[in-house]
Amino acid sequence: MSRSRLRAATALALLLTLDPAGAEPAETRIDAQGIGQFRIGSAETRFGALDYLGGFSYRSNDRRLEGVSAIRMQEGGRRFLAVTDTGYWFRGAIRRDTSGRPVGMDDARIDPILDASGAPPRRKGEADAEGLALDGDSALVSFERDARIERFDAARPGRPTAVPLPIPKRELRSNGGLETIAVSPKDSPLEGAAIVVAEQSIDGAGHLLAAILGRGEAGQFTVRKDKVWSATDGAFLPGGDFLLLERRYEGFGRIGMRIRRIAAAAIRPGALVDGPVIMEADFGNEIDNMEGLDVWTNERGETILSLVSDDNGSFFQRNLYLEFRLREGAEAGRTP
Repeated sequence: MSRSRLRAATALALLLTLDPAGAEPAETRIDAQGIGQFRIGSAETRFGALDYLGGFSYRSNDRRLEGVSAIRMQEGGRRFLAVTDTGYWFRGAIRRDTSGRPVGMDDARIDPILDASGAPPRRKGEADAEGLALDGDSALVSFERDARIERFDAARPGRPTAVPLPIPKRELRSNGGLETIAVSPKDSPLEGAAIVVAEQSIDGAGHLLAAILGRGEAGQFTVRKDKVWSATDGAFLPGGDFLLLERRYEGFGRIGMRIRRIAAAAIRPGALVDGPVIMEADFGNEIDNMEGLDVWTNERGETILSLVSDDNGSFFQRNLYLEFRLREGAEAGRTP
């Protein structure tokens, strides 16, 4: 499709989702199917340092719902804000059963991520939103192919303002650039600063490029990279440690995901950081192309992890939403 036709089609899609007054996008219907067991064919619930709580796969007849690449939970896990790598905001509410387990989505709405001129993205390279972080009333979005970071109003995203890139653009791969952005707790060693981590862009020693954006000691650092793993998202724990979600893909049927825990005090300019794997899963578990991770606290004070997958718009892949509870003090060993 030509650039002009793509822009016109995107604009038309936006108009069709608005109510007659043009105020709000219409609700998108989401169909969900529960996932009661994380390990296929097993009632096991413990996976490394995490307990599986529940989840679901989901889909919609709205073709814009694809490529979910990052999610941030709001209101104690009741609502969420997400972005897609096709250039859309995706927001809604998590539906739960009487035991609190996630079973579906309600009040789902999709609308374009606008550029500085107030227009929808003109091509895939401009639309490739990969990372999302909430910073007070703002939403920070990192884009991969056209490497940039932009700040939006989180409640009613409109035109963004640019955030200076903390890593030179020439050092970022076009399809392996800024994949992760996360904001640290204000009472942690990073004092509320945001960090970014690249998916596959590496330094001369082969480690992932990363940076602290500011509010204290800003500057670049690196994350130790294992050969087959790529960083896809990350989130901070309440105490300041950082959880990094990684993906492995070695051909059809040979995919995996893992989560590393990086100590808060280790993240500083010039450092090479690493940490233990607190959970690892493969295709024997209910995973897909796992791209998004967030951390939040429920009403019982428990630390909950939400994970989402990116279906790449493929019939053979799934959109997943999964929840786990962190077992603090548990041995952070690899799952067998």
